[in-house]
Amino acid sequence: MRLRLVPKETSWDFFSRPVLWLGISGGLMVLAMISFFLQGLNFGIDFRGGTTIRTESAQEVVVADYRAAIQPLGLGDVSITEVFDPTFEDDQNVTMIRIQAQQGAESVSADVIRSVEAALKAVAPDVTFVSVESVGPKVSGELVQTAVIAVLLAMAAVLVYIWLRFEWQFALGAVTALVHDVVLTIGVFSELQIKFDLAIIAALLTIVGYSLNDTVVVFDRVRENLRKFKKLELKSVLNLSINETLSRTVMTSVTTLLALISLFVLGGDVIRGFVFAMIWGVIVGTYSSIFVASAVLLKLGVKRDWSKPSNTSGNQFANIDA
Repeated sequence: MRLRLVPKETSWDFFSRPVLWLGISGGLMVLAMISFFLQGLNFGIDFRGGTTIRTESAQEVVVADYRAAIQPLGLGDVSITEVFDPTFEDDQNVTMIRIQAQQGAESVSADVIRSVEAALKAVAPDVTFVSVESVGPKVSGELVQTAVIAVLLAMAAVLVYIWLRFEWQFALGAVTALVHDVVLTIGVFSELQIKFDLAIIAALLTIVGYSLNDTVVVFDRVRENLRKFKKLELKSVLNLSINETLSRTVMTSVTTLLALISLFVLGGDVIRGFVFAMIWGVIVGTYSSIFVASAVLLKLGVKRDWSKPSNTSGNQFANIDA
């Protein structure tokens, strides 16, 4: 017997109150923007600037011990990751320690570096600092700009792709859903003040791709059914299409969430922010592909006069919809 999260055939009405769903989404987006402008984001070292220390030790690295040794120094945001490389020797244990820029300074002072070294030597007596590099606020500001441009270009590319693949109404519906997902994700990070770094930008771009994939699956079925049921009203076509793809959508989302929740619980602090963004993105992406993108398409309407392919000689592909 096959496991089914939803019945094989469903006939749920997803558009009994389309204005309500759009209103809820719009309200959440407004709250997210208010939180962003009032609280801002808790930028990590990537965007604030700071100092990166590369350490090496023959003793096995225990990240929790390193973190416990540095924490009493009160240096704020400190990121510690172990570096793995197949070219390393058995007794070559390398870590990357990133310390945020201290207030009033572009980088961590030499005294702070010595304090960190002394604290780590209590855990690993043979630890050495292979390199110490600093990133100033100017570089961090450029990273913020580049990150924003990357997200905007991704959404612009999606707009063009959907416009060419379907129609402009589909494109606006898809991009509205993507903006909805990105804004709500940023809003959650602002409201909860979770550390926002370059890994979260990667998560945002991944969310854009995931949400787009769900939306395109639904829109493909919508276009197919629009051709198949020419006299059926658009609302009924959308409901039919979503119900037909619902099992696939739910199974994909649930299996993805199972993997992400496992990573969130067992993956450690280093990737927890990224995984949280992905979990949230999968949830809102699944929601938006059904209740936002399709609701926008319903409000905009779509033409129903696609021509069928011609089987006569000559240019037989002239009337085929791309």
